Amino acid sequence: MKKSEFSFIGDIAKTFAKLPHNGFEPIGDDCTVLDMGSDALVISTDMLVEDVHFLRGASSPEEVGYKSLMVNLSDVAAMGATPTAVLLSLSLSEATQGEWVEGFMRGFYEGCERYGVALVGGDTTASRDKVCINVVAIGRAPMSNIKRRSAARVGDLICVTGKLGASSKGLVDIMFGDLNTPAAKIHRTAQARIAEGKLLGEHDAVHAMMDVSDGIASDIKHIMEQSGVGAEIYLEVVPTDYDIRFATTGGEDYELLLTVAPERFVEVAEALRAATGTPLTAIGRITEGGELVWLDNGAPAEIELQGFTHF
Repeated sequence: MKKSEFSFIGDIAKTFAKLPHNGFEPIGDDCTVLDMGSDALVISTDMLVEDVHFLRGASSPEEVGYKSLMVNLSDVAAMGATPTAVLLSLSLSEATQGEWVEGFMRGFYEGCERYGVALVGGDTTASRDKVCINVVAIGRAPMSNIKRRSAARVGDLICVTGKLGASSKGLVDIMFGDLNTPAAKIHRTAQARIAEGKLLGEHDAVHAMMDVSDGIASDIKHIMEQSGVGAEIYLEVVPTDYDIRFATTGGEDYELLLTVAPERFVEVAEALRAATGTPLTAIGRITEGGELVWLDNGAPAEIELQGFTHF
């Protein structure tokens, strides 16, 4: 029987938990963590495949290069860390081994330059047809700043940075040939919340944190499972300019999803806006038990909301 993506990952984590971790934290967060004393090293990897994560005919190579970096730096930011270096591996079809990959590298360089990230290695190989991109992202932070999915507490407010839903709406626009809408541009050029992640990492009122890559309908479940809690989400306050389905089930927003001590929410939100200009919105609450409840103005929501999965 075919397994779900998260069931498959869970099986891998269970099997490899039997082996020594050699100082690294086990599978379960946006990054693995290596405790270096006062500081921590965080490492993550992500893969982008043509026609799954990007459409070569709908995105410039510069956009693909930039986005490939951003989706990986987002994982580092979600741990409360600052990205420092990346490794890049490319599998290129014959059609992309000239001007296309040169454009890709320009976009990748632009992101590295913007955030002071070094490219320190990688690999290249040929592909028969599609482009495949793999990035390893490395970051650092004080060990006390590291945020994990397992740290949510009953009573915490569930919060998100920025607005949700533009990327998934943009993908729909692109699929219908509308390549120049504001949402389509957002989908093609993801932005990692790097300054926001670092600042939120410095606040002890912020407990659990991760990035929104598969939609909050999927991502909040990771926090619930790792923390052993439930959650209720209030649809009427979810920040979005689009249909609520885009905002809850669509992937690739790369906003930050976090839980905050309720008595300190205003303090954290004001500090974030003052430092970065980014709003923080409380969209729900962590509850006891393991159930996810969607509420619309206090009543159970009448729509089914399921996040994105690759399988």
